[in-house]
Amino acid sequence: MKIKVILEPSEDGGFTVYVPSLPGCISEGETEEEALSNIREAIELYLESVEDEVIPFGDAEIKEVAV
Repeated sequence: MKIKVILEPSEDGGFTVYVPSLPGCISEGETEEEALSNIREAIELYLESVEDEVIPFGDAEIKEVAV
């Protein structure tokens, strides 16, 4: 899966990175590489928590699709 992120220099040094399509999913790092590594982990944790909250109603089923 590929997700677009916004990477920008931080005022205090380093970089801030966030995911526009996942509200509140934000991270930072001293280098671009560290910031991108940190946001990958943040995305995984964000998506895990969303998956745990899904409760199907009635005859609905949970299915997985590859993107």
